[in-house]
Amino acid sequence: MKNKELEKIIPLLLSWYDKNKRDLPWRRTKDAYKIWVSEIMLQQTRVEAVIPYFERFIHRLPTLTELAKIEEEQLLKLWEGLGYYSRVKNMQKCAIELTEKGRDTLPIKYEELLKLPGIGPYTAGAIASIAFNEKVSAVDGNVLRVITRLTASTANISQPKVVKEIQMLLNQIMPIQSGNFNQALMELGATICIPGSPRCNICPLQKECVGYQKGTMWTLPIKDKKKKQVEEEKTVFLLFYKNKIAIQKRPNKGLLASLWEFPNREGHLKNIDTLYPHAQITKTGSYKHVFTHKIWKMEGYSILLKEKPKEKYTWVTMEELLNMHSLPSAFKYFLQDIQD
Repeated sequence: MKNKELEKIIPLLLSWYDKNKRDLPWRRTKDAYKIWVSEIMLQQTRVEAVIPYFERFIHRLPTLTELAKIEEEQLLKLWEGLGYYSRVKNMQKCAIELTEKGRDTLPIKYEELLKLPGIGPYTAGAIASIAFNEKVSAVDGNVLRVITRLTASTANISQPKVVKEIQMLLNQIMPIQSGNFNQALMELGATICIPGSPRCNICPLQKECVGYQKGTMWTLPIKDKKKKQVEEEKTVFLLFYKNKIAIQKRPNKGLLASLWEFPNREGHLKNIDTLYPHAQITKTGSYKHVFTHKIWKMEGYSILLKEKPKEKYTWVTMEELLNMHSLPSAFKYFLQDIQD
């Protein structure tokens, strides 16, 4: 599909978006900071799940300056439940870097945004086009799916060069309403041109879609197969001593870096009573938590101690755990066992 043919989708798409776009809180503003927060939250997370987090985050941290100043522990607690915590750490790193240079707002240009921590081509394109009307594309998974189906492209979208080609293609046809155009492409991919079974019968671009005409839209886009997730077994200890529960910090790097967790060991351990011979031990739930590249299969034990163990844990009340410490979803399963 040549540029002139692809340009035909612009009025159709913009008209459809104007009438059918979802009313989302970040679409009611041109504030670059708020748009940035929403775009980072929406990575790897469903729109419905993001809305309450976005509203709470903006209420607590309404400006870039506030984000730069907040203590990391409080920030991680605010983000708790969204997962992929490196996202919000990079956001604060970015905010600190900007405020140290005397700025209280994000840069307005795509190329300047790209230089900031945690802001890649997609996020920079979204901010620059939506907040500042720069004629630059914002290519995410939804956009890749829409464009490959529209053009019947069999190029592998897992390859960076293919993504760059689609960015360049869209940049060449980008209309003045760049923010709306980018959001319209994303909206179409999220609601109509969905993975698996696209809703072609109600798609505003059906007549322009080469994939639909050829009947290949079902098989597109082409991408690498997902790597098989590695399964790991864990035994989780809910240690209680004098009305407090033990938690510990995870390492500063790697999975769930710097977050709190319940003490745990690799494998499904047996004979827990040999580890805590004078304690009251009750087996709680067994849970499975799925990460992008691995699966944790966890078994938990509630352990009421008569003496404090030698390990240097942090001991907190249940109220402190719930209100002050960021506990990843992988360990939150066990809270329901001890709160019931």
